[in-house]
Amino acid sequence: MASFDEVRVIALSLEGVEESTSYGTAAFKAKGKLLARLREDGQSLVVRTTFEEREEMMAADAETYFITDHYLKYRWILVRLHRADPGALRDLLNRALRLALGSRKRGEPSSRQGMGG
Repeated sequence: MASFDEVRVIALSLEGVEESTSYGTAAFKAKGKLLARLREDGQSLVVRTTFEEREEMMAADAETYFITDHYLKYRWILVRLHRADPGALRDLLNRALRLALGSRKRGEPSSRQGMGG
């Protein structure tokens, strides 16, 4: 179980990450690129990812990781904070940072911009 305060501590510990806003909610960005934001429900986090990793996470733990129809075409995943493990969130936010800044492993597709909302 994680709180948004824990997300804040994790995100701000990452190099170059700043707190900001997106779609009227608290968010974390690096070089102006959105990594993650609190969803309007106040209970879920919207996090940048890849389609492949999103599918893997949802298949492994659909109670924690999910999407709505709005996110079908975008490389974002929703995370229920009350079910999220802080260590997993750290990994997810590190990955989001690499994707946002364009640091990806060979053969990975680039992350499509937009729609963190």
